[in-house]
Amino acid sequence: MQNRFSLSLLAFFGFSLTTSAQTWEIYDLNGTLKTRAIYEKVQILGETVSVGKSPDGLFLLSSDLRPMLNLKGEEVFQYLQPWILVKGPTGIGAFHEYGQLSLPLEYEDIQAYTNILLARKGNSYWIFERGTGKTISLGQADEAILTHHGMVILQKNGNYYLPLSKDPGKAYQMLSENEGNFLLAKETTGFGLINREGDYVLEPVVDQLEHSRGDYFYGYDENQYLLIRGDEVKAQVSYNSYHKITKEGDLMLEYIHGKLRRVMKEDGILLDAVGIESVQLIGKDLFNVKFRENKIGLLGRKGWLVQPNSDAEWIGAGNEGLFPAKKGGKVGFVNSAGSWVVQPQFNEVSLFSEQAAPFRNSGTWGLINPDGRILSENKWDEIKPFLGGIAVAYSAGSWYLLNSKGELANDSGFDQICRLTEGYFLVEKNLKKGLLDSKGNQILPLEFDHLQVEQKDFIIAKKDGNFGAIKQNGDIIFPFQYQEIQVDWAGQKILAKEMYTPVVIQVEESVKGKRKKGA
Repeated sequence: MQNRFSLSLLAFFGFSLTTSAQTWEIYDLNGTLKTRAIYEKVQILGETVSVGKSPDGLFLLSSDLRPMLNLKGEEVFQYLQPWILVKGPTGIGAFHEYGQLSLPLEYEDIQAYTNILLARKGNSYWIFERGTGKTISLGQADEAILTHHGMVILQKNGNYYLPLSKDPGKAYQMLSENEGNFLLAKETTGFGLINREGDYVLEPVVDQLEHSRGDYFYGYDENQYLLIRGDEVKAQVSYNSYHKITKEGDLMLEYIHGKLRRVMKEDGILLDAVGIESVQLIGKDLFNVKFRENKIGLLGRKGWLVQPNSDAEWIGAGNEGLFPAKKGGKVGFVNSAGSWVVQPQFNEVSLFSEQAAPFRNSGTWGLINPDGRILSENKWDEIKPFLGGIAVAYSAGSWYLLNSKGELANDSGFDQICRLTEGYFLVEKNLKKGLLDSKGNQILPLEFDHLQVEQKDFIIAKKDGNFGAIKQNGDIIFPFQYQEIQVDWAGQKILAKEMYTPVVIQVEESVKGKRKKGA
């Protein structure tokens, strides 16, 4: 991997021989050198988008890292596909990833959507629409936001406006974004819903209306309660009732003749039962439903997770068919029928994972099996869930790996253990990093400053201040002689950066009739 460059290549990148630059070697995935380029920094932003910085500027690069377009700035501020936000000495600007300059580098803030940009300078706002290629001034405003589905809401002088709608001058008392596709609007006549085009799909005539979830809304009009589903043409009432429906956050309950009767979901009835005494929301779509017979069950979105037969005081979200439950101040586990499987005897428990659950009666944790038998005494400050037969546990300032029996999978502790998606464990001790396999066996020793598993047999590593790439058995793919290594899997290339040292050419110069050597 030699660093020899022709003068024509240097001229192509616009460098003089006295410039201190950095060389990027570009290889294919087979390790064959394809080309070289000179940049201070290269950023792979997306599958086909790369940016390089050189003494001559910041450039959008071609697939072979040739400069295609000067981005006129100092650094990439943010990449919001398909927009590249660039920061310069006078502000932020925007380029489309295809190379179009959309907004000059003079704004304080830019919000981006697929085909729209909203820019701010002071309290003045502008919109750029890629379809027209035009930038439109919105004037001054108290605030402007670009919603997650591409609508612009402008607020000024106590009113709200939709500048991209058919009637940009129409004032609203309120316009509120939510996770769904419809804006909640308010006028003097009441509440309504507006679609992405700025048209009402529910006229503003409802007395009270609030967002529930997704495209669903909860409302009250005159003497009836409404559950409404947004639609691009016309909103639909999915449920209505003259009985009282209360809503507190995600908990909606219906009372019939003053008695609690139904647990509601956003589009109708989730549970209709006689004898309900109370309902407690304990998590997303999880309800503790208590009946007058002092029985309790755990209700999920698709029905009973734990049948309402338990004498527990509380039942939590479970795993592997077992649910933590509390009675008399102690915690155990019940099954889906509501029967106690592990009697309430612990101060605290965590969920089962691979037939083991953490418990504690004091400040430290141990492990039990589904029968309540102790696998590991409570001596751990923390135990994380099992995965692939291994759990990560912490004690006395060190991290360890435990097997399914609660025994140590490795003898020594580490300062840090990180479970990687590839199945490895990245470990650290005394600021040095190593790699273990899925069972805790050593793959790479604790001798690296940095380890980054790109693929199972391609690991970027840093050692003695230099980067290289190795296989999991330690075989070297790229020697430890680079300042940085990046992998562009989509572009099927590997970028390795090293310093470029200009070649000094000895020439002879004439001085007062004599010739002397010089550089």
